[in-house]
Amino acid sequence: MNAFPDSQEILPLNTVRDLWRWGVTTLQRSGVFFGHGYPTPLEEARHLLLFSLSLPRDQDPALWLDAHVLPHEREEFLALLKRRVEERIPVPYLTREAWLGPHRFYCDERVLIPRSFIAEALEEALVFLIEDFHVLQRVADVCTGGGSLAILLALHCPEARVDATDISPDALAVARLNCAEYGLSKQIHLFQGDLLEPLEEGIYDLIISNPPYVDRAAMENLPAEYHREPVTALASGIDGLDHVRRILATAHRHLGPEGWLVVEVGHQADELEAAFPHLPFIWLELSAGNRFVFALPYAALESLGS
Repeated sequence: MNAFPDSQEILPLNTVRDLWRWGVTTLQRSGVFFGHGYPTPLEEARHLLLFSLSLPRDQDPALWLDAHVLPHEREEFLALLKRRVEERIPVPYLTREAWLGPHRFYCDERVLIPRSFIAEALEEALVFLIEDFHVLQRVADVCTGGGSLAILLALHCPEARVDATDISPDALAVARLNCAEYGLSKQIHLFQGDLLEPLEEGIYDLIISNPPYVDRAAMENLPAEYHREPVTALASGIDGLDHVRRILATAHRHLGPEGWLVVEVGHQADELEAAFPHLPFIWLELSAGNRFVFALPYAALESLGS
């Protein structure tokens, strides 16, 4: 790509429509990787532009397309886009916000950018296993990061105590910010520690987890944007299953007789089934496919022992 233009070069671009079009073209030509909430240059440029102009993301952008921008607004958009292209910083780190559906979460480089399939599963796919989330009394989120899934879990299970764990104190600092923003600091209890260890003797109706699951070969070939994220939130050994194995080995200690474990494993479904051929994994139907998130009941996990 040619050198990034300065503000004088883009002076002829003076409407929202102009800047959006130019942003899409710039991203398209730059070779950036789209994998952190905005899958296309069209969506990513739109979000950066609306953010820089302080315009609502949930309204039809057609309302603003022919509005003129002020010089300082153009400069702000240009500065964000330049950092995105030249430094390969994912958009959520530039804007300090990430979205799961209609839910906004603060995020920065201390945490993995929220993008879990479990967020979708809570809305639809888990309904056939758990008919009424309101009856759940105690639930947990393991590897909570910035707390986004713990918050969604609390919103779906308003009567439940939510315990959330993470090994990173920095991540838990971000989670506290998000829990406070949603007014859930009393319902969600955050614990620092490794996987399920901080849960101690707790028994839960539902445990969810989006643990690290990137294998060694994939880690070596990740696009530059992923190297902005904490490596400990991504890497999980040679085959990407180190964390999942440990969760499977101990989850039965923390589930009630009717309890469920729900875990995201990315593209590691085949490796997981090969490693545990006797486990009756239930793969949840999601918009992206049915091999990303599994569920297991207590009875299946009890057979593992430990």
